[in-house]
Amino acid sequence: MQYGCLMQFGFWFSSRSLRDLPLFVCGLTMPIFFVAAFFVEKLAQKNYLSEKVVVTLHVFITTASVLYPALLILRCDSSVFSGFVLMLFVSIVWLKLVSYAHTNYDLRAVSKASAKGEISYGSNVYYSYDVNIKSLTYFMCAPTLCYQTSYPRTASIRKGWVVLQLIKLVIFIGLMAFIIEQYINPIFKNSKHPLKVDVLDALERVLKLSIPYLYLWFGMFYCFFHLWLNIVAEVLRFGDREFYKEWWNAKSVKEYWRLWNMPVHKWMVRHVYFPCLRSGTSKIVATSMSFLVSAVFHELCVGVPCHVFKFWAFFAIMFQVPMFTFTDYLQAKFQNSTVGNMIFWFFISIFGQPMCLMLFYHDLIMNRRVELDTM
Repeated sequence: MQYGCLMQFGFWFSSRSLRDLPLFVCGLTMPIFFVAAFFVEKLAQKNYLSEKVVVTLHVFITTASVLYPALLILRCDSSVFSGFVLMLFVSIVWLKLVSYAHTNYDLRAVSKASAKGEISYGSNVYYSYDVNIKSLTYFMCAPTLCYQTSYPRTASIRKGWVVLQLIKLVIFIGLMAFIIEQYINPIFKNSKHPLKVDVLDALERVLKLSIPYLYLWFGMFYCFFHLWLNIVAEVLRFGDREFYKEWWNAKSVKEYWRLWNMPVHKWMVRHVYFPCLRSGTSKIVATSMSFLVSAVFHELCVGVPCHVFKFWAFFAIMFQVPMFTFTDYLQAKFQNSTVGNMIFWFFISIFGQPMCLMLFYHDLIMNRRVELDTM
């Protein structure tokens, strides 16, 4: 009623969209790193490489899979959204590569122990160790981050169901674009840097942003975790559809992180948390290491596309660890699980993420002004 319809066709495609072509090509070349990891594992299976060499090569491959697109984004004049999508895709590739290397290392160790007779063939912990391109290709496409040689499969593909979910996906993507253009962008443009204005003014803008942001957050969650991952799973006949649990009813911040993103949670438990515990560290250290990995990639996914490294996302994620103790203390004090749920909603969705968005937006604008002044 105040601004009219601000949604324009240029939101989807314009002449400036051609700047994102290098990022699109970069995304198409990412399977090269899976091919490199496959050849390393194949050579390791044939005992052509020592374990130290295998680990060194995997560290190089996984590091290059992140540095290559990150440096490309920093050098290109691409849009922030395209850079964010590519870095999100790169993060998924990195997580899958680590799981592929780690799981094959464990399978190789079990296979060697079985060959020496240390583990009987009738034991429940015996697994067949076979490196083949078919299992890797399926893992690359499957909606999971944890590598296995086989997965539960469904009997058939429900084609009509897939078409219906695709229609829903298109509708909700359009709805999210409308929310961004009609409500979120005007709030950003009419705001000032939260750290450079009065506290009440900053709080007012952040709270005003929180309502459309919540709708956007629900839309993104529904589109990716409920629609897209289930579509991919249905097409691939992937049987495990536990992509999320009831995170909106989380009784604490800790419970929220265990429920809202099950593929990442399972990856963290399998490849970071349990290995830390087996090395002799405490649970709090293992939890901190898991959030450290998450914090680094959150900062990369936002900082690299924005060309701004103020570590807002990094510290926001690491702040979750002391929040665990704080919410547990309040729950024990008031003997009410609703307290933890209120704290979770306030710090995660109502105040925390909108504040980080506001900070990144103004740092991005300031960074672009500095670049224009130096030209």
